[in-house]
Amino acid sequence: MTALKAHEVARFLSRPDLTEGIFLAYGPDTGLVRETAQTLVRYFSGEKGQGTEVVTFEGSELDADPSRLAIEARTPSLFGDKRIIRVRGAGKSLVMTLTEIRDDPQGAIVILEAGNLTPKDALRALVDAAKFGRSLPCYADSDETIAILIRDTFSKNGIRADNDAISTLREVLGNDREITRRELEKLVLYAAQSKVLTEEDVITLCADNAALVIDQIADAAGTGHAQKLEDAINRAIGNAVDPQRLLATALIHFNMLRRLRAEVDTGRSVRDVLDNARPKPHFSRRAAIEQQVRLWNDTALANACERLQLMTGESRRKSGLAETLFRRTMLALCMVAADR
Repeated sequence: MTALKAHEVARFLSRPDLTEGIFLAYGPDTGLVRETAQTLVRYFSGEKGQGTEVVTFEGSELDADPSRLAIEARTPSLFGDKRIIRVRGAGKSLVMTLTEIRDDPQGAIVILEAGNLTPKDALRALVDAAKFGRSLPCYADSDETIAILIRDTFSKNGIRADNDAISTLREVLGNDREITRRELEKLVLYAAQSKVLTEEDVITLCADNAALVIDQIADAAGTGHAQKLEDAINRAIGNAVDPQRLLATALIHFNMLRRLRAEVDTGRSVRDVLDNARPKPHFSRRAAIEQQVRLWNDTALANACERLQLMTGESRRKSGLAETLFRRTMLALCMVAADR
């Protein structure tokens, strides 16, 4: 078997152990799937891309005539000895054609992008079993991988960011790799001259409409305002914010409330706790957060965090139901707050 574990993909991408064959990037994080495929294209093309021809298909183009893939793979490159075929949205229709290629790629490099595939999926099973095949799972980033990506990006570009800036950025970002990369590129460009990033910079540059509406969702649920919650969720979904990102951010929010509540339970005042919180809540949300800390006790917050954690895992297993799971979970938490 040639399937890799999710944590092994980054190491593989730095030095693939094949020079030809079929590479399948799949998973629920479409941004990471795309980034993985792009990384493979860059690696096999070399620094300048000389002597390499890249042919790109949409999966829908090949559904009616999958044999086009085999024809392209067997056609000598016009520009050199390397030929890369990239297929976005690859599906089961390609299995028969790929069977012809898997054991004898003849120098061709076929890079496939697909959604979340089970081990029994015909496309994944074929690549898993192929001698010249590698399956690369792309799952949503964890807190740890996001933190590493942030620090590595800033370090690579010689940018110094204090801990508050990094913590705030982690709260603003979800777990979609494409969104994360886009936000990091924006910050790197902003700090190209000064080489310094502050918490205020992160809030100004990254607290866009999507991030603001995510905060509104958390605060509406935490304070028990069902209509505000529904309106905010509809705006987020309308802006194409990933429901899995919304769930992850909601979990971060309720974990934050629990940390703050724990300090209040030691005898400190809510205002004192918020004054000394790190990262400090944005001034525009301070009143709402103060209300939530007073409203929820530790037991209720622990239950909320557990529920959000379970639903986050469930949404990754059933990505097609992520929005429904998110709506139900947030409404349930909103009802808990309303009854307190």
